[in-house]
Amino acid sequence: MALQSKLPNIGTNIFSVMSAMARRYDAINLSQGFPNFDCDQGLKDLVMENVEAGRNQYAPMPGIPELREIIATKIGTLYNADVDPDLNITITAGATQAIYTAIATVIRKGDNAIIFDPAYDCYAPSVLSFGGTVTPIALRGPNFAIDWDEVEEKITPDTKMIVINTPHNPLGRVLKEQDLDRLEQIVYRHDDLYVLSDEVYEHQIYDGLEHQSVLRRPGLSERSFAVYSFGKVFHITGWKVGYCVAPEHLTTEFRKMHQFITFAVNTPMQYALAAFLQDASKYMALPDFFQAKRDLFKNLMADTEFDLLPCEGSYFMLGDYSRISDLDDMAFAEWLTREHGVATIPLSPFYSTPPDQKIVRFCFAKTDDVLQSAASKLSLVINE
Repeated sequence: MALQSKLPNIGTNIFSVMSAMARRYDAINLSQGFPNFDCDQGLKDLVMENVEAGRNQYAPMPGIPELREIIATKIGTLYNADVDPDLNITITAGATQAIYTAIATVIRKGDNAIIFDPAYDCYAPSVLSFGGTVTPIALRGPNFAIDWDEVEEKITPDTKMIVINTPHNPLGRVLKEQDLDRLEQIVYRHDDLYVLSDEVYEHQIYDGLEHQSVLRRPGLSERSFAVYSFGKVFHITGWKVGYCVAPEHLTTEFRKMHQFITFAVNTPMQYALAAFLQDASKYMALPDFFQAKRDLFKNLMADTEFDLLPCEGSYFMLGDYSRISDLDDMAFAEWLTREHGVATIPLSPFYSTPPDQKIVRFCFAKTDDVLQSAASKLSLVINE
């Protein structure tokens, strides 16, 4: 008897597909969201020091105390939030595991979660895998702002979670203070409604904007799982180390799931990160660093037929290609990779019901020479 799939409509994710195409056609990979530059040598040295020191066995299930303590200090400094490292912070195998575990903690068969399309591709499958249902709410251009009145209309007795993402992947937009105002009001009108806040790009926010973390608001944070990623902060996406911050009553349940999903996270890397985080300049300089790359890429792309959409945060920028082609975005991304040597991500896989738009996503977390080479190739892409 054939195994019945829990996710019959889910295939290989678009990031793997487009990165494989980039390798096949030796294309510049502006698709998958990872830097092509190395992390700080000091961080690598710290890993080796801890390996040599024999810190190679299981870490404590919640994470090593030193790392949780420095995270609590960081959160207190940045967001004026009183976070207990023992009761509120859990180290995870990357942000995706934290997201999956938070959803596993809340969602049961028949429960509903609201997500905002376009949405990062792990949210909906995680909900579905636990027998839940998804209510997608479309973010519409040109501003892609959340219609909070629509959110209130879509909440039912089965709605148990709202998933937010700021800065947003793939849109590059950030939530504003008034968004958190409305979210807080909505949550407190519903006793059994929780928030999953994906904040992995917290340090990639530009033009003087401020990150609106749920942790800034004691009332809202009492109902929230806030998820973060060291991979996005220190250019170490392959290490898969992140963390989840939640109130004690949610962390207790989160850890019950966490211990059977992964139990513990890489020990020497946790010690290395705990030491590296002592110097706040290592992450506080990131907005200027990535804003410069955003601006460089934007200026280079001025010589192309792509119309770039505003990017307030993350290291992704959207490009409208309607002046170039009538192809749908998947076909266009494949054609661009194959014929012009630049891999991008089509936007339609981020939607439950893709709208009629011609947009692809570029990752600008690349060295300047790669961005220049990519823009040079893209400048030759004309209406064919």
